[in-house]
Amino acid sequence: MFTSLRRATALATLLAAAVGAGARAEEESAIRFEAAYTADLLSNLHGGVETGTRYLDDLELGLELEGERAFGWKGATFFISGLYNNGKGFAEDLVGAGLEVSNIEADVRAARLFEAWAEQRFLDDRASILVGLYELSSEFDAVETAELFLNGAFEMSTTFLESGLNGPSVFPYTALTLRAAARLTDSVTLRAAVLDGVPGDPDHPKRTAVKLRDGDGALLVGEAEYAGDGFRAAVGYWRYTARFEEIGAGIDSRGNDGLYALAEAEVYADPDDPRRGLALFARAGWASARFNEFRHSFALGGVYTGALPARPEDKLGLAVGMAEASGPLRRLEALKRREIAIELTYRAEITEYLAIQPDLQYVINPGLVPGRDDAFVAGLRLELSWGAGL
Repeated sequence: MFTSLRRATALATLLAAAVGAGARAEEESAIRFEAAYTADLLSNLHGGVETGTRYLDDLELGLELEGERAFGWKGATFFISGLYNNGKGFAEDLVGAGLEVSNIEADVRAARLFEAWAEQRFLDDRASILVGLYELSSEFDAVETAELFLNGAFEMSTTFLESGLNGPSVFPYTALTLRAAARLTDSVTLRAAVLDGVPGDPDHPKRTAVKLRDGDGALLVGEAEYAGDGFRAAVGYWRYTARFEEIGAGIDSRGNDGLYALAEAEVYADPDDPRRGLALFARAGWASARFNEFRHSFALGGVYTGALPARPEDKLGLAVGMAEASGPLRRLEALKRREIAIELTYRAEITEYLAIQPDLQYVINPGLVPGRDDAFVAGLRLELSWGAGL
């Protein structure tokens, strides 16, 4: 824990020095560097597997190059990022939850290459193709309003997040991807992606691995989005081409697929200050019960910006997420039907570069294990971030 605290202090000192030197990003810069350090101090106060406290952290460094400004390549963008995590467990070790209590929790302590992609835009930026290591949730099954929350139930549909051999291409493992997108109108966008079916290397989780192995297959994803007038909605479909073992059947077959739908809207804006207001979101997911731990998932919540008169940038959020176990898994392991996470959180913008976020979570039926008490978690998130044009 003290090593991580020293790392946070060192990064804060570095960021403060850079800011003091006036090293701010400029829009005309061809290269942009970004650094972000996120730390969670979480305590399971009651229920779950056992009470206790963990310190989780995530350090991410990224570099983006704009092709036209750098060397006259119109419409091209190149991006590379890496991350480090301390590998401490919390959701499984203490809470016993199937849903991640913190969205920066990683299985092992490791430094990894996270994203490395090139994107080419054309048709006046109305269409693009991207190739490389890519975080799927940056565009697919993404809800901006839900990004405030720590629990993984709000990161993307739980049915999708928990699918496949090693999950889809999301934190902390990404996969080689080909993604195409087209904006058909000012409001309607279509996206499609083909990804390696197994991100990273499950046998060597500390490695940065890009392996197209026999049997991995591909993950195919398509999404249609509508956005306009403070409202956004999307529907998507995903499917793995590889064969998977059917739960409790002892046979391998194809057909591991699922659907998701989401919506978010700005439902109230303060007439005297446009920074203040209320936004709501909802998301639902479905996955094939033959292959997946969760068959249905739902999440909904709201975020109010500027709840305190003197703090117009702060955000107050309340959300509920639910994941329902598939019937074959419940019968095989005698599990409960649903795990539910309720989260109340407040993000305070201390400076442009520093935010703190106290957080409370109540997890009902953690891990779906009969006889396990509901868990109550209290935590505090620290975020340090900085960006500069080079």
